[in-house]
Amino acid sequence: MNKVIALWAHPRAVSTAFLRMMIERGDVIVVHEPLVTLVDEGEVPVTDGRGGTVVLRSPIEVIRHLKSLAALAPVFCKDTCEFQYEWMFDHPDEMAGIEHTFIVRDPKKAINSHYQVKPTVTCPEIGYEHLYRIFEFAQRIRGKRPPVIHSERLLQDPAAVIRRYCELVGLPFIPEALTWNAEDRPEWKRTQVWHQDVARSTGFSHRERTYEVTVDNDEKLRSFYDHHYPFYRHLSEHAI
Repeated sequence: MNKVIALWAHPRAVSTAFLRMMIERGDVIVVHEPLVTLVDEGEVPVTDGRGGTVVLRSPIEVIRHLKSLAALAPVFCKDTCEFQYEWMFDHPDEMAGIEHTFIVRDPKKAINSHYQVKPTVTCPEIGYEHLYRIFEFAQRIRGKRPPVIHSERLLQDPAAVIRRYCELVGLPFIPEALTWNAEDRPEWKRTQVWHQDVARSTGFSHRERTYEVTVDNDEKLRSFYDHHYPFYRHLSEHAI
């Protein structure tokens, strides 16, 4: 049986660019944010691996479907942690069969970017606390430390980071997948506004952004940063 590989991310972590690279590989089945979609919409259409889709209506259905897809090819699923998925902690046996991996970004950059897209964002939705809780859970149920990608390191040296990631999750390294055509993708059509940068990109690239409201000049955003920074620090200590 092939692996199901999960990439857990806080919002604005460069995780969709990572997913775009996985699409470009062509040898894995890619699933984009089924759990956050399930929370938002109450149901989620997911590929059946043969050109069609199935509609899933519970987290357990999602996890079991991902595992069934692994009969066809390795599965890569990216999801974000603005919500806390409490159900997973009650089903360790189901979650233990998944290769859990994580990605983190400098919280100043992530929070500034998040607020730009969603000015109503709340502190829990920033996601680092939820992400760290899943990290600890995954480490406990799998009996090993999960791989953590640091976004800044990924953008500086994508080949080295992706090569190491592939070694850790048991996939071949495909250097040609580090570049792609700029395009919108059906995988992220529902949340297109969040993925405009990656739709315009042709690879992993570092772009400095300036924002009017930031962690450095807004009291609310600073409080978000102060709350989530310790979780970011713990996660980044384990970055590959």
